[in-house]
Amino acid sequence: MVGYLAFGLSILLLAATMPIQELTAREIVKKADDNIRGNTSQADITIQIIRPSWQREMELKAWTKGDVYTLILVQAPAKEKGIIFLKRDKEVWNWIPAIERTIKLPPSMMSQSWMGTDFTNDDLVKEASSVKDYDHRHLGRELIQGKECYKIEMIPKPSAAIVWEKVIVWIDTQDFLQLKAEFYDEDGQLVNIMNSSDIKVFGSRKVTTRIEMIPTDKEGYKTVIKYNHLLYDEEIPDSFFTTRNMMQLK
Repeated sequence: MVGYLAFGLSILLLAATMPIQELTAREIVKKADDNIRGNTSQADITIQIIRPSWQREMELKAWTKGDVYTLILVQAPAKEKGIIFLKRDKEVWNWIPAIERTIKLPPSMMSQSWMGTDFTNDDLVKEASSVKDYDHRHLGRELIQGKECYKIEMIPKPSAAIVWEKVIVWIDTQDFLQLKAEFYDEDGQLVNIMNSSDIKVFGSRKVTTRIEMIPTDKEGYKTVIKYNHLLYDEEIPDSFFTTRNMMQLK
């Protein structure tokens, strides 16, 4: 009996001294992506477009289901009310109520500004996957907002329709929240900086609820996304994310 106890103790001591397997860069990005998405999500969002001489706000409602479906409804201002964006896998549609038309967006439009903001169409509807469409590499660890973060380089795969030469992200080591991202063009120049802050808990999820996109070459330009409310993991049928439903949604 004593022999078995000694053997068991030696195994425990060996396990305690073995190094913990470091997560791969891809695994870290996936954990951050899974945390913010959930199985499904419903969000009430305010977007502020800030310019040197003016500002304007939009109110949105957004629904997601995994990384396959996204639907965004513009609720205000009145001029844009009822505009809808729908993503199904790699296809994106835009419903424009003023002309009662549904337009399918080509991949070339995903890098263009989303409704005059500093975010692209892809930033909002997430046609590209931060997990599947990039190769990932550890660059070390750094402190962001007082939190230790993994610093990870993301290089688009040749098959991905992504305008960036590379994206560098900082994901905190405790809660796997992305706190910062830098976007570089094909010349290696830093184009945009995205900062995420104001951490809150919705249900069982801790998420950042304020996201700022700042162009580096336009002084005084900034777009702020504020998540006013988030509801996770409520069932949403696939039929909700259809072009037919776009025309009926209010």
